[in-house]
Amino acid sequence: MNTPIESKKQARRPTTTSYAVLAMLALRDHSTYELTKQMQLSQHYLWPRAESNMYAEPKRLVAAGLATSREEWTGGRRRTVYSITETGRAELASWLSAPSSRTRFESEALLKVFFGENGSVDDMRASIQALREEATIAIEHWNGIADRYDSGEGDYPHRFALSALVARLLGEQQAATVRWAEWAERVVTAWGRPSPTDVEWGVDVIRSTGEPFDPDPLLS
Repeated sequence: MNTPIESKKQARRPTTTSYAVLAMLALRDHSTYELTKQMQLSQHYLWPRAESNMYAEPKRLVAAGLATSREEWTGGRRRTVYSITETGRAELASWLSAPSSRTRFESEALLKVFFGENGSVDDMRASIQALREEATIAIEHWNGIADRYDSGEGDYPHRFALSALVARLLGEQQAATVRWAEWAERVVTAWGRPSPTDVEWGVDVIRSTGEPFDPDPLLS
């Protein structure tokens, strides 16, 4: 039995997370648990959101008339399953054709490196190492997904080319982070203090973007 749809006046305007959930519902009906698992598997690396959002967002879509919900029983356990509506499909198509917001980058570890003069070189190295480890795990994640599809076990193989197209960019960014972290750790170790005052070095480093990282920590 479908749940009643709340007044649209009470529904907030759809967010990017709303559209991500709608896109998954456009593939097939999903339970809340399945939506959460799909977000963890792929979208976590390009649109990370708290798991609590994945439980609240489908309800908001129902309130906005973009999805419906029904209860099902599996093995004596009740679950809520969501379906996209025709209005939801039209809203999703409209979002895909609209201009996107500016890409954002967020990293607490990198922020700590940015303000490293307030701590120690060891603090900076720890943050850089954390960035490298995180990036390495992400690369392993994408390779693991490739392995699943290579063995014929991946979900929605008919659209895997789209997933791979996006994963390649994310993987390249993580690979660049690993290379940067290996170089940056050598650099700050050679400095011996959190922030030397060599402006010329800084200018050269920024203008070298896109080139191989210099093997000499001091670029001398």
